[in-house]
Amino acid sequence: MMDLGTMTRWWWAVALRGLAAIIFGIIAIVWPGLTLFWLVLVFGAYAIVDGVIEIYSSIVNRARNGDRWWVGIIEGIVSVAAGIIAWIWPGLTALALLYLIAAWAVITGVMEIVLAIEYRRVIRGEWLMVLGGILSIIFGLILFAYPRSGALSMIWVIGIYAIIFGIALIVLGFRLKGMGDRADFTNRRDQSLAS
Repeated sequence: MMDLGTMTRWWWAVALRGLAAIIFGIIAIVWPGLTLFWLVLVFGAYAIVDGVIEIYSSIVNRARNGDRWWVGIIEGIVSVAAGIIAWIWPGLTALALLYLIAAWAVITGVMEIVLAIEYRRVIRGEWLMVLGGILSIIFGLILFAYPRSGALSMIWVIGIYAIIFGIALIVLGFRLKGMGDRADFTNRRDQSLAS
């Protein structure tokens, strides 16, 4: 888990996660006739990229991340594991794919909310993290509730969810960048006044 200074320096990692989600969502919507095999591979790629970014940023910044730096690592490991499972068994049935995506969405959503609660007093826009987490949980629960609909009929829902989640992460990333820019300006001003 990153401190505020680290989050503002790593704003691009948050935005990159959002971009990966949007790309996945667009692919799912533009090509709804994708076979289940390709849907599994695209989901696997997205989950692995998302997880690697989260693990990397958590490990690189663990000294500054405090006692809960491991939360980001767990979220990243879950994402990477979901992606690897999807690649190892691309012939998954529609039902198994839905359960895999549903479990991943719920766990990721819970982790996003945990991060938002941790930072609620130090960042503005934490509601975007909460929104992304809530959307993930709701999406996962819908998939658990209606698994027999089949993965192909859920491609549009999956795509729309990914795009909304991605937009929320990109907006949060740029808000973090803005906070970092303001903090840098304030530090430079204070240093010039002190000299």
